[in-house]
Amino acid sequence: MSLVAARPAGSRVEYVGGTIAQIPAGCQGYAQTLDERFFVFYSRGASWRVPYDNINLLEYGQNVNRRVAAAVLISPLLILSKARRHFLTVGYTDEDGKQQALVFKVDKSDIRLMLATLEARTGRRVEFQDEEARKAGRG
Repeated sequence: MSLVAARPAGSRVEYVGGTIAQIPAGCQGYAQTLDERFFVFYSRGASWRVPYDNINLLEYGQNVNRRVAAAVLISPLLILSKARRHFLTVGYTDEDGKQQALVFKVDKSDIRLMLATLEARTGRRVEFQDEEARKAGRG
């Protein structure tokens, strides 16, 4: 019998950037939508929890939106890459009433389920950057 380390439940993601200085860009982890009250990002033993009630923006695209990119420092290599990427932006208000943003690169196989679950938990519709994103996100 062999022991295998348990993988956290959720979707494997990479934190691309956002307004939270405590999470370094490029940080690998898992995004979870299993909790009924919180969207959770786990990475290296730490976690970041956002109440679904505080989420005011869900955006999906294959490029990071310009309005979010202004608040995010993105690697030039990511922008120049030709591979199709799947980006989820979660906008929310923090406890102080300030607008915050988390931008994640999500695996292609996980994006549809994550979008559907976030819509159900937040009561918000996902905003798609363009028709190409709508097709990829809705199937």
